[in-house]
Amino acid sequence: MTKKNAAFYLALLMLLFITYAGKANQVNAVNGINLHIKAAEFVVIVGPNGSGKTTLLDMVAGSVIPNSGSIEIDGQNVTKLPDYKRSKWIARVFQNPMSGTASDLSILDNFRLASIRTKPKGLSIGINDAFKNQVKEKISTLGMGLENKIDQPMGTLSGGQRQALTLLMSVMDSCKVLLLDEPTAALDPRSAQLVMRTADELIKAYNLTTILITHNLKDAYNYGNRIILMGEGHIVKDLDSGHKSAVKQNDLFDWFS
Repeated sequence: MTKKNAAFYLALLMLLFITYAGKANQVNAVNGINLHIKAAEFVVIVGPNGSGKTTLLDMVAGSVIPNSGSIEIDGQNVTKLPDYKRSKWIARVFQNPMSGTASDLSILDNFRLASIRTKPKGLSIGINDAFKNQVKEKISTLGMGLENKIDQPMGTLSGGQRQALTLLMSVMDSCKVLLLDEPTAALDPRSAQLVMRTADELIKAYNLTTILITHNLKDAYNYGNRIILMGEGHIVKDLDSGHKSAVKQNDLFDWFS
């Protein structure tokens, strides 16, 4: 695998707040956050439901625009850029394995679309033998035998298979930031283990700057070099690699007691 440029720097600056309005009240889903994430840093975010984790990820992705504050990626202010314009930097794997892929298209077609995600689209999808071999080689690393089924529709695969392939698809283009939005929540334990192992290998191989949201505290402990605890829209704890290495797994459970 060819490694990405490790000089990439992701800075999320002053995400002041995003407000959800209801009939009776207003809730600041994310409020008063100042966060810097360095190149190739793997950040794991945990916290109870409603703590603002997904909203924060949505703001990084561009699917939610903050009411105030700013977001910078690689020195560029992208606060008002929608998600499709941020795709030159960002790839995202969702909780639902059905998201992020085209069910009716073949595995090969899905990989081709991923490979031209940020490039100008021509009249031809441009699949040739060299590309087929490239896709087969990547898929073979999963050990699932899917490299021999690349003409099979994506929708016929299991959730675990789709998530694993979605991860591989995320590095088919110029992705530098990988957002993992509870990618194993809908999977059985064996598939979840495969997906997390695959993600970890790709993150290291491509020097990806990564944010993982998870409720699985075992994964939060075993993966990443920085861990953030969110609560009520704020960052409650932020442990860098040195402090995280000193934390025991039971300490994470104590955060929620």
